[in-house]
Amino acid sequence: MALRNHSAITEFILLGLSADPKIQALLFVFFLGIYLLTMLGNLMMLLVIRTDSHLHTPMYFFLSQLSFIDLCFSSVTVPKMLENFLSRKKTISVRGCLAQIFFVFITGGTEACFLSVMAYDRYAAICHPLLYGQMMSNQWCVQLVCGSWGLGFLDTLVNVLLAMKMDFCDSYIIPHYSCELPSVFLLSCSDVSTNFLVMLCSTIAHGLITFLLIFFSYVCIIFTILSITSISGRSKAFSTCSSHLTAVIFFYGSAFLCDFMPTSGSPLELIFSVQYSVITPMLNPLIYSLKNKEVKAAVRRTLGKYL
Repeated sequence: MALRNHSAITEFILLGLSADPKIQALLFVFFLGIYLLTMLGNLMMLLVIRTDSHLHTPMYFFLSQLSFIDLCFSSVTVPKMLENFLSRKKTISVRGCLAQIFFVFITGGTEACFLSVMAYDRYAAICHPLLYGQMMSNQWCVQLVCGSWGLGFLDTLVNVLLAMKMDFCDSYIIPHYSCELPSVFLLSCSDVSTNFLVMLCSTIAHGLITFLLIFFSYVCIIFTILSITSISGRSKAFSTCSSHLTAVIFFYGSAFLCDFMPTSGSPLELIFSVQYSVITPMLNPLIYSLKNKEVKAAVRRTLGKYL
């Protein structure tokens, strides 16, 4: 990284969530518990979907991919945050910071794509049940997953390559518990107008396109459900997508609040950021296991084999 004619900044200081050692100890226990629950819940989902033949369908194939991405998403920021709770020197190297930004971008962007793909799957199942097997073939499902990772990687690559060209001067304090691109922009003494414009355009385009795909899928789903005459039929159709809809609301709600909050390190900004990157990955397996009868039955069968 070029650091021409400036002080050689090699690391940043992450202020974290609190400077009080007693509160930091409590936060360490709290977030360690959340992280362990996230690991346990998502690994359980992966194991259940892998081993139970009843769940070898496109819907649960995508759910397993979502669980994997949530494992990665949480592991990008939480371990470093836990380390800093116990460390007096709350630093991260510039290279480490850019690496964290890279993985936050790619996991967050890919998860948005997965949620839109899962909405399309529910659209195919409810609106075109007779054609579902053709619309969601194994080959097409794999292509959708690869495409989601590809779009997430492309969006990430453009932003991180530009970030690697930034110079850093005397400012090295990040008012956050993790590295985020807007926070790093404030530390740069380079012209970041191009970086900011590219980030803004790519984030809005990525988020808007995936959100609109979800929105129009659910518009079609709602009209189809309303056309069902029996109450039990409506209830069954809605129950197949209620878990996904809940996950979408949590993810996009917290992501929207994070992206459009000013980068100031305010308590409210940190709360929304924790909700987006720490709480949501923990909640997704709970949402799908508590609201889905097939998953609950599969969990009981899987636990029965190993216990």
